This record gives sequence, C-alpha cells and structure tokens, in this order.
Amino acid sequence: MDSAPVPNTQPAPAPAAADAVVPADGATVGEEENRLLAALAQAMVERPRATLQELAHAVGVSKATLYRFCRTREQLVERLLNHSVARVTAAMDAARLDQGTPLEALHRLIVHMLEQRKCGAFLMMHYWQDGATGMGSENGWEAQLDAFFLRGQQAGALRIDIATPALTELWSSIFSGLVEAERRGRIARTSLAGLFEQAFLQGCAA
Repeated sequence: MDSAPVPNTQPAPAPAAADAVVPADGATVGEEENRLLAALAQAMVERPRATLQELAHAVGVSKATLYRFCRTREQLVERLLNHSVARVTAAMDAARLDQGTPLEALHRLIVHMLEQRKCGAFLMMHYWQDGATGMGSENGWEAQLDAFFLRGQQAGALRIDIATPALTELWSSIFSGLVEAERRGRIARTSLAGLFEQAFLQGCAA
C-alpha cells in the first residue's frame, strides 16, 4: 500500500514588491541604494523645488517606489543629508591624507571626492540655501584639510606664504566650481581630476 504524500510545510516565498528597486548589473542592494541616492541628490540640485513625483520621474522610478523609500520630501532631504555626509566622510578617510607624500595624498583626495561629487553638490546646495556656514567644521572636514595642507607646507610641497585655512578654502572652491561646471556640461567628466589637480597646484605649489 502506498504511503500518503507528505504535505509541503515550507512557506511559499513572498512575492517581490511591485516596482521595487531591483539591483542591476550584479550590484548588491546596498550599491543599488547608493546609486538611487546619488541620482536623487543630483535631481535635487537640478530641481531644488521638485515634488516627490517629479523627483521619481527624474531618476526613473515610480512615485510608489520613492514613497516606499521616503514617505515625505522632508524625510528624503534628511536621508540625503545623512547619506551625503557619510559618503563625503568616507571619501576623506579613503584618501589617507596622512600617508605617502602630500602630492600622492592630494591625488587620492581629488579622485575619491570626485567619485562623490553628486553628494558633495547636494550638501553645498543645501547649506547655501539654509545660509549655514559650518558644514565643514561641523563634520571635521576643515580640520582634516587644514592639517593635510600644513603637512604639505612642512614637506615643501606647497607654498608657505598662503595660510592653511586659505588653502582649504581654495581647494573647496575649485572643487565646487568644477563639479558645478561638469554638471552643466561645460567640462568633460574625464578631464575633471587632472584639471582639478592642475588648477590647484599651479597656484599653490612651492
């Protein structure tokens, strides 16, 4: 006599949410989320008064997807701020400003910061709109750059007749100007790093 079939007690897999953010090109969920946040940061810079629906359209997702991501525009701004601060901080850390020669560290700094240019542009836009002046000091970025440029001066790689805070401000201004110019299509992305390094060092090299 045949035995009765054993019922399948394994729960059925839950269906994927409709229109969810699905990783592409082998990316992990975290990588895909970073891409979406970077795209949203750029969309906010280009259309600072855009609604959630307009932002969703700009980055190629539905409003429902963006609504699951952040339910209000205020939540989205807060999430973008936290994400952008974290990405810029990680870029500063990856540059290893206290290692190697100052010029090697400067090159790493430029490369890593340009990789996070969308987040950097969003932060600059947000703080400028709010009239705040302490973005770099609040996050310790100014102190890191001041110490790095002082190391460059002590090593004879940078001019000593320009105060280190001034070097930090010059570097930041060149960064923001070139990133904005690239966003508007005036400068090619491929030339940004070399142009950045050349523009800074020609005015500051010993």
